[in-house]
Amino acid sequence: MSTRGGSRETVVVSATGAELAGLARRATGNGSAGNRVAENQEGHERRIIGVVGAPGAGKSTFASALTRAVGVGAVGLPMDGYHLADAELERLGLRSRKGAPETFDAYGYAALLARVRAREPHIVYAPGFERVLEQPIAGALPIGPEPDVVITEGNYLLLDGPGWRRARSLMDEVWFVVTGEELRQRRLVERHIRFGKSPEAARRWVAEVDQPNAAQVAACQDRADLVVDLRRWES
Repeated sequence: MSTRGGSRETVVVSATGAELAGLARRATGNGSAGNRVAENQEGHERRIIGVVGAPGAGKSTFASALTRAVGVGAVGLPMDGYHLADAELERLGLRSRKGAPETFDAYGYAALLARVRAREPHIVYAPGFERVLEQPIAGALPIGPEPDVVITEGNYLLLDGPGWRRARSLMDEVWFVVTGEELRQRRLVERHIRFGKSPEAARRWVAEVDQPNAAQVAACQDRADLVVDLRRWES
């Protein structure tokens, strides 16, 4: 189901996920009047679709489903591989704020998007993020020259800051994912517990780190090209 609030379209994804087919067409440039469609066809550049939302909003799950819906012509590219390593966060005094915008290599992420967009005639290796280790892993994600669409997801794709603006300029569209607030916070607590924090420490991290980060993300929603409401899909 699609609605409009002001000039911004909102797509409500139903429990069956039937809307994913239409979103997949939009991602490929079919059914979207994106400014870069003709440019991409002429220059053989890829389309890059960004999926953004607060921590725990369901970005990764939705981006994976969208990538599958597009099919063999799409590849996923998470932003999480550009976390700074813990050793560097310690040096910068930012270990206790891991996950905040300043704990990512925004310029490195933008540089990778530029390479991926240009469709270099060889494999481009992107870093991944290992949740068990809570560390980025270099060269974990191979992106060959074949896919036409890259689905990249992360918290800060719409942030108006150094590095992030450059990254945004390389994306054809950015879609903002929303879900129920109670569900989002519960997911975060469960995730932190699953990867080693005590329940008390997990709740404290959500309150003191994840929630301030979520507020920064929410403040950027009006810059999105599309809002994707996942509350029915995930109920």
